[in-house]
Amino acid sequence: MNPITIDQQIISFNSHLHFPGKLPAGIRVMNPFKEPGQILEVMSTFYRKFYHDTHERRLILGINPGRFGSGTTGVPFSDTTRLKEKCGIEVKGVKTYEPSSVFVYDVIEAYGGVKKFYKDFYISSVCPLGFTSLKPGGKEVNYNYYDSSALTKAAYGFIVDSLREQLTWNINKDVCFCMGTGKNAGFLKALNDKERFFKEIVPLEHPRFVMQYKSRSKSEYVSRYIDAFNAYR
Repeated sequence: MNPITIDQQIISFNSHLHFPGKLPAGIRVMNPFKEPGQILEVMSTFYRKFYHDTHERRLILGINPGRFGSGTTGVPFSDTTRLKEKCGIEVKGVKTYEPSSVFVYDVIEAYGGVKKFYKDFYISSVCPLGFTSLKPGGKEVNYNYYDSSALTKAAYGFIVDSLREQLTWNINKDVCFCMGTGKNAGFLKALNDKERFFKEIVPLEHPRFVMQYKSRSKSEYVSRYIDAFNAYR
């Protein structure tokens, strides 16, 4: 019997994602894998291309999916532009630009390119489904799992169960790299103190923070990621 490859596990996990909690008023769950269109197919193509093996990966956790990254591609921190240009996978009829994706793919390039990076790392999120809220005037915006205590409470069990399932795969449990040195790291460290998922949590500046506030020093932050990865080989 052939061993189950990690792409099969990821695709099955994503395909069956369902948020069971009761959301606070005004908050909507964003599940791109349940939306009509090609996202499920694009996501499956990506993981079959880069994860069709049983090689151990180290885990990188973001916050939760955003509308213009994995919300349109099904792949964390990959907008349609990066997915086509760097990974050779096209999302037909859609073009998105997400600054966080630009930074992440600069890190990937500095590490040695997509094949090498994705063989060694698996990027997910503390909360694997995203959320949105409506601003006055009806504009939909991203909403993080920690943006209100009510949402954090509603999402807590889902977060724990999702991480626990992903860690049944061949994921290295010595270290987890956390994108975000503030609330995301604080939540994940407290969760890890309770659940003992990893031996160590290593916070790194979130790509969005770098691109929005530190873009002139982007290369320095790329180096910080690479140094952290190399320090925990």
